[in-house]
Amino acid sequence: MPSIEPNRSRRSAASHTAILDAAVELVAEVGYARLSIEAIATRAGVGKQTIYRWWPSKGAVLLDAFLRKNTGDSENSPGLPDTGDLDADLKTVMRASIEELHDPAFEKPLRALTVAVLTDDALAEEYLRRFEAPTREVKKQRLRTAQESGQLPDDLDLDAALDAIFSPLTQRWLFRTGPLTADYADRMVEVALDGIRRTDSAISR
Repeated sequence: MPSIEPNRSRRSAASHTAILDAAVELVAEVGYARLSIEAIATRAGVGKQTIYRWWPSKGAVLLDAFLRKNTGDSENSPGLPDTGDLDADLKTVMRASIEELHDPAFEKPLRALTVAVLTDDALAEEYLRRFEAPTREVKKQRLRTAQESGQLPDDLDLDAALDAIFSPLTQRWLFRTGPLTADYADRMVEVALDGIRRTDSAISR
């Protein structure tokens, strides 16, 4: 008698994909507060227990859905652009980030996930381990390369530098304190790098 396991595996994979797709679709439609496991199950055409077998909460479903759509193969990530010009490369990254934040397919799930992370400690740890920490390391590696080429001071605190460069964008997006434009991206990079270099110059004197 032929094994039925391959069919079961295909059904499980199809259900898994349907659940993740349903979570992204629904959170864009109704927001995180009104998102529920029941609604995800109904949209995906599965039972609630199928979801709970794989995920402990709606936030965990949303995290997997977001990562599947937006991170790809993290082990083979190309990293940040490196043309040899740190200022230009960071402006390219900032502009690309702003374009993503103007895309509802990216922005709405990310905003919902941010809400979930703020209210769920276990989910926050998963988010840090699987998304924030790897993303931060990629950025730090670009700054290390800039140090090696003499564009940044050798003793620069890279974590502090990353916060100075990237946190204003996150804050403006999160609290909606102003428009996100390409000009704003460029000014952020210029002000942050100017401050970093001025501080190093003052210490050196």
